Amino acid sequence: MVRRFFSSAPPRPRGMKGWRAYAVGDVHGCLDLLDKLLDEIVADHQARPNAKGLIVFLGDLIDRGPRSAGVIERLRTLALPGFQVVAIAGNHEEVLLRILDGQADQLAGWLRFGGAETLRSYGADASEIGKLAPADARARITSAIPHAHRDYLAACADSLRFGDYLFVHAGIRPGVAVEQQDLHDLRWIREPFLSDRRDHGVVVVHGHTISEAVEEVGSRIGIDTGAYQTGRLTALGIEGDRRWLIDTVDGFHESETLDV
Repeated sequence: MVRRFFSSAPPRPRGMKGWRAYAVGDVHGCLDLLDKLLDEIVADHQARPNAKGLIVFLGDLIDRGPRSAGVIERLRTLALPGFQVVAIAGNHEEVLLRILDGQADQLAGWLRFGGAETLRSYGADASEIGKLAPADARARITSAIPHAHRDYLAACADSLRFGDYLFVHAGIRPGVAVEQQDLHDLRWIREPFLSDRRDHGVVVVHGHTISEAVEEVGSRIGIDTGAYQTGRLTALGIEGDRRWLIDTVDGFHESETLDV
């Protein structure tokens, strides 16, 4: 007797029932792209069947681009009917908050990797601040950045679970349970996470590492398309077992690898 064995395809990951989520990659001070993408997200949401809306920013709202102050003010005061908005802290937010808390050893690196642009967006002279003694530099930065902006960044989430998805800034440590992840990995990790193809038990949606196009490897989806360099700020839409993309270059577009 010949026996035939059939294996069914694994179930497709699903978001939270009754919700439609939009995860947004690293904004990095690009207020014009943020405003454009928000308009496209709202239009996309309104064109679909009724559902509760969620917009999740995956961190690195600040630095590199020219209008970090404007980005924080926009998101801090954002009120979109029908949407809940959540911001996750990235490594750039972490470094700024460390400096504001008195960790002067972080200042030189921050200025080199985008902090100078952030200070200019607040009307501060980054070159002058870089020459000051640590205590004086911190005082100048603290006076330039409004308390409301600092409080907003300090209140950002570390990660967010959405059904079978986990939204984080950088990624997770492979082989470590989601609830036991280290905060440093959530905000800073690259390898071994980026090349790991195992099933993490969730689909990890992240930014932090720039790729030319949205990158899907194993059970991770990277959506940092380098907005400050490319002009392409990307959002991943999730509802039920469907996924789709919206960005500031192509608008809405489907992807075979994302709709499986």
